[in-house]
Amino acid sequence: MNKIDTYLSIEELLSIPAISDIHMSEDGQRVAFVKNTADWEENTYRDSIVIYEKDKGECTPFTEGTSPLWSPDSKRLAYLSAGEGNSGNQIFVESIDGDGRVRITDEKEGVIQFKWDPSGKGVYYVALSQESEEIKKRREKYGDFHYVGKDYRNHCLWYVELIEQVPYQLTEGRDFHIQEFDVSSDGDKVVVMAAPSPDGEDGQNGELYLLDRPTGELRKLDGDKVVGGNVCFSPQTTKVCYTASLREKEYYKTHIMDSTLEIYDFKNGERIQPLLYFDHAVVPIRWTAKGILLMWQDKTNYRIGLLSGDGKLDMISGKSDGCIMEASITEDGNHLAYRKAAPNETFEVYADGEKITNENALLQGRLTSKREVISWSSSDGLEIEGILTTPKDVDWNDKHPLLVFIHGGPDWASFPIHSSCFNEKYPVELFIEKGFIVLEPNYRGSSGYGNDFLKANYRNLGIGDYEDVISGVDTLVDRGIADQARVGVMGWSQGGFISAFCSTYSDRFKAASVGGGISNWVTNYVNTDLPSFIRMHVGDTPWNDPEIYAKASPTTYIQSAFTPTLIQHGEKDARVPIPNAYELYKGLKDMGVETELVVFDGMGYSSDKPGIHRAIMEQNLSWFLRWLVD
Repeated sequence: MNKIDTYLSIEELLSIPAISDIHMSEDGQRVAFVKNTADWEENTYRDSIVIYEKDKGECTPFTEGTSPLWSPDSKRLAYLSAGEGNSGNQIFVESIDGDGRVRITDEKEGVIQFKWDPSGKGVYYVALSQESEEIKKRREKYGDFHYVGKDYRNHCLWYVELIEQVPYQLTEGRDFHIQEFDVSSDGDKVVVMAAPSPDGEDGQNGELYLLDRPTGELRKLDGDKVVGGNVCFSPQTTKVCYTASLREKEYYKTHIMDSTLEIYDFKNGERIQPLLYFDHAVVPIRWTAKGILLMWQDKTNYRIGLLSGDGKLDMISGKSDGCIMEASITEDGNHLAYRKAAPNETFEVYADGEKITNENALLQGRLTSKREVISWSSSDGLEIEGILTTPKDVDWNDKHPLLVFIHGGPDWASFPIHSSCFNEKYPVELFIEKGFIVLEPNYRGSSGYGNDFLKANYRNLGIGDYEDVISGVDTLVDRGIADQARVGVMGWSQGGFISAFCSTYSDRFKAASVGGGISNWVTNYVNTDLPSFIRMHVGDTPWNDPEIYAKASPTTYIQSAFTPTLIQHGEKDARVPIPNAYELYKGLKDMGVETELVVFDGMGYSSDKPGIHRAIMEQNLSWFLRWLVD
């Protein structure tokens, strides 16, 4: 069979490059971005920086690295790349005219993020604080260890000049963990978003601070909201914008977060939220001379626009543009680069409206599936959308085996773009080739449908999710295109939890695959690195409200389970620790249910080895072929 008659293989799907870290030079003449590709010989993923030059009209590989940032004069490129030995990522600066590269940092554990000084003389960066003498002495005496909640090292702000290359620590390490920062146009001020510690539980305790670099003064910008996302100075350094919660911090200890854009005025301390009417979470990208470049999710699309000083939002992307998920704009607002995926395609890079890459050439001449957005009503009348994937020449008069693919999050969504974009675990194209159709429901709690929808699964995990899923299945069965007797369910993380819930709570599924999923909310609460996530969604601790934890847990319904279940889990998953997998596996085994457990050694939520992702995909393909087709 010729390749033109086939869908992409699993290895070909995993070989499609992922594009990220786009940055437009200030003169608008160049774009740098990163391509992440699979190296099958070495079983690893590699990051390569690519440069597009407008006058040449072509993209050229530049070097290995990530986070490319053009200098203010557009003549040099700074980026992160591995240093010698085990020193982690360091900052390198390279002249575009070929004068060679200079390494300007030597941080033992590496650099986390960085920004140019607007003068071009140096770089601000974030790296770990120096280890305290007390911790050093303990480590020398007892070896590596830690106390829960103690002995952490925070990410601090540093500055290094390109000529001297002597780093200066600008913030103290203890109780001040930097999450994001931005530098004023004159280089004299830095706005910092910092939490008390790197512990995920402190993520909601972040505050904004203003650092005056000449004097070293650090001033807290008082506020009672949860702050997050990017933080951006206005061109005149009189204001700053970021993402903030709608209510005070205390409320979100037991409630799901909702947020919007907030602007802080340094002159009078006033905070405004100008887009409350705009029922979407928005993220500021950069504050330009023409306004704030914003990105937001709109159902199954991502859009960008400019918010002007008078509060008017000018759309840059249209409703038919697809998903624009990253953008870079010049300070004057005249030049824009972004990555966009049109429906049924993978991401391409655009510069000033022109497509400058051709990643979709990998799909040309091959069979590919078709994705469309469909909607249905859940059992309580809530409208749910989802992505239905079928062959392009699907016979709507036939009944097909149906796979339900459930996204993680839950505050994320499925999109009608090529399955390789966000999915390294489920071979959707191969499922289509084997005769399946695939439904990806954007269940309650998914992002992009407004804050009310985002909070609709509050104290309703599991059962509410199940009703959204099964009502979508019923819609396709009623349309006569899905075979009610051949329905499977799969997903990872939160999608794995919902898959596990569907497999134990219901008799509707003939097979299930649970990837990195929660099986018992109490088990997860006492093992996860982020118990606050659970309290936000169920409203309390398991000690104060054991009933809600039991109601939402798949293991509660284990005695009625009969669905054959494949369980896949990363050994080192911190968010959904592996005791969840062992508990579900043991429960199903005790009930006599056909089940398999695969533990991936050393893997966390995901893997940095393409061979592991290939194995995960192959296992899922053979599992569903066994139970729904063979």
